[in-house]
Amino acid sequence: MNVTVFGTGYVGLVQAAVLAEAGHRVACIDIDQEKIDGLKQGQIPIFEPGLAPLVKRNHESGNLIFSTSAAEGVAHGDLIFIAVGTPPDEDGSADLRYVLTVARTIAEHMEGKKYIINKSTVPVGTADKVREEVTRTLRERNALNLEFDVISNPEFLKEGSAVADCMKPDRIIIGTSENASEQKMRQLYAPFNRNHDKVIVMDVRSAELAKYAANCMLATKISFMNEMAVIADKVGADIEAVRQGIGSDPRIGYHFIYPGIGYGGSCFPKDVQALKTTATQLGIEPKVLNAVEERNHSQKHYLLDKVVQRYGDDLAGKTFALWGLAFKPNTDDMREAPARVLMEELWRRGARVQAFDPEAMEECQRIYGARPDLQLCGTKESALTNAEALIIATEWQQFKAIDVAAVTSGLNTPVIFDGRNLYDPLQVAESGIEYHCVGRPEMNSGANQ
Repeated sequence: MNVTVFGTGYVGLVQAAVLAEAGHRVACIDIDQEKIDGLKQGQIPIFEPGLAPLVKRNHESGNLIFSTSAAEGVAHGDLIFIAVGTPPDEDGSADLRYVLTVARTIAEHMEGKKYIINKSTVPVGTADKVREEVTRTLRERNALNLEFDVISNPEFLKEGSAVADCMKPDRIIIGTSENASEQKMRQLYAPFNRNHDKVIVMDVRSAELAKYAANCMLATKISFMNEMAVIADKVGADIEAVRQGIGSDPRIGYHFIYPGIGYGGSCFPKDVQALKTTATQLGIEPKVLNAVEERNHSQKHYLLDKVVQRYGDDLAGKTFALWGLAFKPNTDDMREAPARVLMEELWRRGARVQAFDPEAMEECQRIYGARPDLQLCGTKESALTNAEALIIATEWQQFKAIDVAAVTSGLNTPVIFDGRNLYDPLQVAESGIEYHCVGRPEMNSGANQ
């Protein structure tokens, strides 16, 4: 099938590459000429495992093309995905200007029937707005005879495993009331739907809400577990034992109940905020979502509070090693990352930071630039040199096996603040390292000395 994807960001590029890999002929359209030129040369603007070879292979085969020509894109695709950004507006709602601009662009260039697919995460009612924008533009062209349908097809990709999620989706939600649109979408996704039927068809508004509901449910699980960790701190319980105890209940499960220092990224914070705004606009007080957001905000200060408790509020003259900058492993995305809150609070108190991340160093440099209180280090070991303590903010695989010798020889004092509970507290304490983690009993014979 001939498919066009407007937007070469995270969602658009992954979806386009995977559809091309399945044999569809896909055109990626973006207004950023530099990005398009880079993609043609195999330069991927984001880090995502497995994406670069997928793009390269399908571009070379001709199944995946890149262009800035909207007219070319509209002419190419019978099915046209809108996969542009929906950043939060000032009131927390999703900004739809880019989505509606693409809708208008499609209507300006279409000459035959088009299936317009909302892939971007958008509020309930966006399909209606897209339909209105297309109809308005066709009326201006005196071309109301041209047929189209607007379909909701939300993405459920996880950064760090997006290619795999797209290749083997656990569900494919199609929001439409038109039989022809449903059949077109089933044909498009047939290569990913062979083992068993993963397609769930519903009305457009339900599909739009399903995306927000899914992300907000996952955010709720994270915030709930983080609140349990705070309680565990006070009552002397071990949150890891609690996690195993409740996770074994099949009604709860183990997914998204790992305690930590809050969620970040481009999805959960934005989507919780957007659904809150939608509810408020409808006269509904989003009590649960308010609590989820409040707990997440507090949790990002959790480790900083422990650092202050250990060293005092004035950290002038002290240097801290920071492992992990991205909001999660296997990505370079630092949007809403807990590490950012940690660094900025440390700086505010006069401390220096020596940071290492396997993939997010360039992004950190882009965000903060050169500053005397930030040193980006080439290895995790070099970040430890002459630091007061080690702070772990991201659970990268290479951080999970502790090198006691490196920690004790590199740091001025062997102290770890672990925001991801990577290590066994008893084993770390027995190695002579003072260890502070999330919701687990202190086992430091020399703690706070």
